[in-house]
Amino acid sequence: MAMIDIHSWPHEISLLVFGGPILLAAISLAFSLYLSRCHLDAMLDALQSSRYIAIWAAGLQDHGWFGRFMLTAKISGMLTWPGPGIRAGELNPDEVRNFPRHLKHLVITETVLHCVILVWGAIAFVLLKL
Repeated sequence: MAMIDIHSWPHEISLLVFGGPILLAAISLAFSLYLSRCHLDAMLDALQSSRYIAIWAAGLQDHGWFGRFMLTAKISGMLTWPGPGIRAGELNPDEVRNFPRHLKHLVITETVLHCVILVWGAIAFVLLKL
């Protein structure tokens, strides 16, 4: 198997390939903090009778920025893939269906951003190890 010599790449390309995931991670962190500061209360209001969210909200909401950040991540995950939570009785299907569209777009954007970081970072790691 031939090795890829990344030292022969133009500096701009190697910076883009290997620095891109780091930059996106910083953007993702800022976006997640924005969601937790500006939209978490609206998300919790929209999911009042969902048991999973209520339990986690009681434990995390009063733990400062990190607790709100984690609660936002939990809500994002549950709303992006609600099927298992609905089947387990942890989420109210009517609340998921009636969740405000603009908030749903924001949490899906956050999840897609996390997936892009993961895939891009994995590709950069593989290129670095080849």
